[in-house]
Amino acid sequence: MNRFRFSVVAIAFALTLMLGAESRAQTMDRTGLAKEIQSLREQLQQKEQEFLAPSAKDRDAFAEFLRQPDTGLIRLLPRETYDGKLMIRGGGAYYSFTRLTNEYGFGTDIGLEQNELRVGFAGADWGYLTTLGNVPLETVTLDHRAIQFLATLDAPLQEPGAREQQRLSSSGITMNGSNYLARVPALVNTTYVLRSVNYRDSDVLVAVRAIRQDADGSMILLWKMLKKFPTPELKP
Repeated sequence: MNRFRFSVVAIAFALTLMLGAESRAQTMDRTGLAKEIQSLREQLQQKEQEFLAPSAKDRDAFAEFLRQPDTGLIRLLPRETYDGKLMIRGGGAYYSFTRLTNEYGFGTDIGLEQNELRVGFAGADWGYLTTLGNVPLETVTLDHRAIQFLATLDAPLQEPGAREQQRLSSSGITMNGSNYLARVPALVNTTYVLRSVNYRDSDVLVAVRAIRQDADGSMILLWKMLKKFPTPELKP
Protein backbone atom coordinates (compact mmCIF):
# COMPACT_ATOMS: atom_id res chain seq x y z
CA MET A 1 0.00 0.00 0.00
CA ASN A 2 2.79 2.41 0.91
CA ARG A 3 4.63 1.50 -2.26
CA PHE A 4 1.48 2.20 -4.29
CA ARG A 5 0.99 5.55 -2.54
CA PHE A 6 4.62 6.46 -3.22
CA SER A 7 4.18 5.62 -6.91
CA VAL A 8 1.09 7.81 -7.15
CA VAL A 9 2.91 10.69 -5.48
CA ALA A 10 5.91 10.25 -7.77
CA ILE A 11 3.73 10.21 -10.86
CA ALA A 12 1.86 13.30 -9.69
CA PHE A 13 5.14 15.09 -8.99
CA ALA A 14 6.48 14.13 -12.43
CA LEU A 15 3.29 15.37 -14.11
CA THR A 16 3.56 18.65 -12.20
CA LEU A 17 7.13 19.11 -13.43
CA MET A 18 6.11 18.27 -16.99
CA LEU A 19 3.15 20.65 -16.95
CA GLY A 20 5.28 23.38 -15.38
CA ALA A 21 7.95 22.91 -18.02
CA GLU A 22 5.30 22.97 -20.77
CA SER A 23 3.76 26.14 -19.30
CA ARG A 24 7.17 27.83 -19.14
CA ALA A 25 7.85 26.75 -22.72
CA GLN A 26 4.54 28.22 -23.85
CA THR A 27 5.30 31.47 -22.03
CA MET A 28 8.73 31.61 -23.61
CA ASP A 29 7.23 30.84 -27.04
CA ARG A 30 4.65 33.63 -26.68
CA THR A 31 7.30 36.08 -25.49
CA GLY A 32 9.43 35.17 -28.46
CA LEU A 33 6.49 35.53 -30.81
CA ALA A 34 5.64 38.96 -29.39
CA LYS A 35 9.22 40.11 -30.00
CA GLU A 36 9.14 38.67 -33.50
CA ILE A 37 5.84 40.43 -34.27
CA GLN A 38 7.24 43.75 -33.03
CA SER A 39 10.36 43.25 -35.13
CA LEU A 40 8.27 42.48 -38.21
CA ARG A 41 6.12 45.57 -37.60
CA GLU A 42 9.20 47.76 -37.42
CA GLN A 43 10.55 46.20 -40.62
CA LEU A 44 7.20 46.73 -42.36
CA GLN A 45 7.02 50.35 -41.22
CA GLN A 46 10.51 50.91 -42.59
CA LYS A 47 9.55 49.34 -45.91
CA GLU A 48 6.43 51.52 -46.10
CA GLN A 49 8.51 54.65 -45.53
CA GLU A 50 10.78 53.59 -48.38
CA PHE A 51 7.73 52.88 -50.55
CA LEU A 52 6.34 56.36 -49.79
CA ALA A 53 9.56 58.26 -50.32
CA PRO A 54 10.21 60.11 -53.60
CA SER A 55 13.08 58.67 -55.60
CA ALA A 56 16.66 59.85 -55.18
CA LYS A 57 16.48 61.02 -58.79
CA ASP A 58 13.57 63.33 -57.92
CA ARG A 59 15.43 64.71 -54.93
CA ASP A 60 18.57 65.32 -56.96
CA ALA A 61 16.56 67.14 -59.65
CA PHE A 62 15.23 69.64 -57.09
CA ALA A 63 18.14 69.67 -54.64
CA GLU A 64 18.72 73.41 -54.95
CA PHE A 65 15.05 74.24 -54.37
CA LEU A 66 14.87 71.88 -51.38
CA ARG A 67 17.72 73.71 -49.67
CA GLN A 68 15.32 76.60 -49.07
CA PRO A 69 13.42 76.67 -45.75
CA ASP A 70 9.81 75.45 -45.56
CA THR A 71 10.02 73.35 -48.72
CA GLY A 72 9.69 69.65 -49.39
CA LEU A 73 9.13 66.79 -51.79
CA ILE A 74 6.47 64.18 -51.06
CA ARG A 75 4.61 61.26 -52.60
CA LEU A 76 0.85 60.79 -52.29
CA LEU A 77 -0.51 57.29 -52.92
CA PRO A 78 -4.01 56.95 -54.42
CA ARG A 79 -6.39 56.26 -51.54
CA GLU A 80 -8.56 53.86 -53.54
CA THR A 81 -5.53 51.66 -54.22
CA TYR A 82 -3.65 51.54 -50.91
CA ASP A 83 -5.98 52.47 -48.03
CA GLY A 84 -6.34 49.39 -45.82
CA LYS A 85 -3.42 47.63 -47.51
CA LEU A 86 -0.66 49.47 -45.67
CA MET A 87 -0.05 49.90 -41.94
CA ILE A 88 0.00 53.70 -42.19
CA ARG A 89 -3.41 55.21 -41.51
CA GLY A 90 -4.98 56.45 -44.75
CA GLY A 91 -2.77 54.33 -46.99
CA GLY A 92 -0.24 57.10 -47.63
CA ALA A 93 -2.81 59.19 -49.53
CA TYR A 94 -2.51 62.22 -47.23
CA TYR A 95 0.03 64.73 -45.97
CA SER A 96 0.38 67.38 -43.27
CA PHE A 97 2.65 70.31 -44.14
CA THR A 98 3.08 71.22 -40.47
CA ARG A 99 3.64 67.77 -38.98
CA LEU A 100 5.43 66.49 -42.10
CA THR A 101 3.70 63.12 -42.12
CA ASN A 102 1.65 61.03 -44.56
CA GLU A 103 -0.38 59.55 -41.74
CA TYR A 104 -4.02 60.61 -41.82
CA GLY A 105 -5.49 62.47 -38.87
CA PHE A 106 -2.48 64.54 -37.82
CA GLY A 107 -3.33 67.99 -39.19
CA THR A 108 -3.98 66.53 -42.64
CA ASP A 109 -3.82 69.22 -45.36
CA ILE A 110 -3.98 67.44 -48.71
CA GLY A 111 -5.07 64.09 -50.11
CA LEU A 112 -5.13 62.15 -53.39
CA GLU A 113 -8.22 60.18 -54.39
CA GLN A 114 -9.75 59.21 -57.74
CA ASN A 115 -7.19 61.36 -59.59
CA GLU A 116 -8.15 64.44 -57.58
CA LEU A 117 -6.31 66.52 -55.00
CA ARG A 118 -8.46 67.32 -51.96
CA VAL A 119 -8.45 69.54 -48.86
CA GLY A 120 -10.71 69.61 -45.78
CA PHE A 121 -11.28 66.20 -44.22
CA ALA A 122 -12.78 65.95 -40.75
CA GLY A 123 -15.06 67.72 -38.31
CA ALA A 124 -15.40 71.43 -39.09
CA ASP A 125 -12.07 71.58 -40.96
CA TRP A 126 -12.18 73.06 -44.44
CA GLY A 127 -9.98 74.30 -47.27
CA TYR A 128 -9.67 75.55 -50.83
CA LEU A 129 -7.51 74.66 -53.80
CA THR A 130 -6.88 76.82 -56.85
CA THR A 131 -5.03 75.84 -60.02
CA LEU A 132 -2.32 78.19 -61.30
CA GLY A 133 -1.37 76.11 -64.33
CA ASN A 134 2.09 75.22 -65.61
CA VAL A 135 4.09 77.85 -63.74
CA PRO A 136 7.36 77.30 -61.82
CA LEU A 137 6.92 76.97 -58.09
CA GLU A 138 9.73 79.45 -57.52
CA THR A 139 7.64 82.24 -59.08
CA VAL A 140 4.64 81.72 -56.79
CA THR A 141 4.48 84.36 -54.03
CA LEU A 142 1.84 86.01 -51.88
CA ASP A 143 1.65 88.79 -54.47
CA HIS A 144 0.17 86.43 -57.06
CA ARG A 145 -3.31 87.65 -57.97
CA ALA A 146 -4.94 84.22 -57.63
CA ILE A 147 -3.57 83.83 -54.10
CA GLN A 148 -4.98 87.06 -52.67
CA PHE A 149 -8.37 85.54 -51.84
CA LEU A 150 -6.79 82.65 -49.93
CA ALA A 151 -4.19 84.84 -48.21
CA THR A 152 -6.73 87.34 -46.87
CA LEU A 153 -9.51 84.90 -45.94
CA ASP A 154 -10.27 84.86 -42.20
CA ALA A 155 -10.95 81.48 -40.60
CA PRO A 156 -14.34 81.61 -38.82
CA LEU A 157 -14.15 80.88 -35.11
CA GLN A 158 -17.79 79.82 -34.76
CA GLU A 159 -19.00 76.48 -36.11
CA PRO A 160 -21.76 77.90 -38.37
CA GLY A 161 -19.12 79.98 -40.16
CA ALA A 162 -16.84 76.95 -40.57
CA ARG A 163 -19.73 74.87 -41.93
CA GLU A 164 -20.50 77.65 -44.40
CA GLN A 165 -16.91 77.53 -45.66
CA GLN A 166 -17.26 73.78 -46.07
CA ARG A 167 -20.39 74.30 -48.16
CA LEU A 168 -18.78 77.01 -50.29
CA SER A 169 -15.62 74.99 -50.90
CA SER A 170 -17.72 72.01 -51.94
CA SER A 171 -19.70 73.97 -54.53
CA GLY A 172 -16.82 76.28 -55.48
CA ILE A 173 -16.16 80.03 -55.52
CA THR A 174 -14.99 82.21 -58.40
CA MET A 175 -13.07 85.36 -57.52
CA ASN A 176 -11.16 87.63 -59.92
CA GLY A 177 -11.23 84.96 -62.61
CA SER A 178 -9.89 82.16 -60.38
CA ASN A 179 -11.82 79.13 -59.12
CA TYR A 180 -11.50 77.86 -55.54
CA LEU A 181 -12.70 74.38 -54.62
CA ALA A 182 -12.16 71.61 -52.09
CA ARG A 183 -11.08 69.23 -54.87
CA VAL A 184 -9.42 69.67 -58.27
CA PRO A 185 -8.07 67.33 -60.97
CA ALA A 186 -4.55 66.09 -60.18
CA LEU A 187 -2.45 66.92 -63.24
CA VAL A 188 1.29 66.56 -63.81
CA ASN A 189 3.26 69.75 -64.54
CA THR A 190 0.60 71.78 -62.77
CA THR A 191 1.00 74.16 -59.84
CA TYR A 192 -1.67 74.59 -57.17
CA VAL A 193 -2.17 76.73 -54.07
CA LEU A 194 -4.14 75.49 -51.10
CA ARG A 195 -5.45 76.98 -47.90
CA SER A 196 -6.03 74.29 -45.28
CA VAL A 197 -7.76 75.10 -41.98
CA ASN A 198 -7.54 72.43 -39.26
CA TYR A 199 -9.13 73.69 -36.07
CA ARG A 200 -6.97 73.27 -32.95
CA ASP A 201 -4.10 72.16 -35.18
CA SER A 202 -2.99 74.40 -38.05
CA ASP A 203 -3.93 76.93 -40.72
CA VAL A 204 -1.58 77.07 -43.71
CA LEU A 205 -1.23 78.48 -47.22
CA VAL A 206 0.92 76.20 -49.39
CA ALA A 207 1.96 76.09 -53.05
CA VAL A 208 2.42 72.60 -54.54
CA ARG A 209 3.51 71.40 -57.97
CA ALA A 210 2.80 67.93 -59.34
CA ILE A 211 6.04 66.97 -61.04
CA ARG A 212 5.49 63.30 -61.83
CA GLN A 213 3.03 60.40 -61.62
CA ASP A 214 4.09 56.77 -61.30
CA ALA A 215 2.42 53.75 -62.89
CA ASP A 216 0.50 52.94 -59.69
CA GLY A 217 -1.16 56.38 -59.75
CA SER A 218 0.96 57.88 -56.98
CA MET A 219 2.01 61.51 -57.46
CA ILE A 220 5.22 63.31 -56.56
CA LEU A 221 4.58 66.82 -55.25
CA LEU A 222 7.08 69.61 -54.72
CA TRP A 223 5.87 72.16 -52.17
CA LYS A 224 6.69 75.35 -50.34
CA MET A 225 5.00 77.05 -47.42
CA LEU A 226 3.69 80.52 -48.30
CA LYS A 227 2.20 81.47 -44.94
CA LYS A 228 1.31 80.02 -41.55
CA PHE A 229 -1.67 81.59 -39.83
CA PRO A 230 -2.41 81.50 -36.09
CA THR A 231 -3.91 78.16 -35.08
CA PRO A 232 -7.72 78.61 -35.12
CA GLU A 233 -9.97 77.34 -32.33
CA LEU A 234 -13.73 77.10 -32.56
CA LYS A 235 -15.47 78.95 -29.76
CA PRO A 236 -18.35 77.20 -28.00
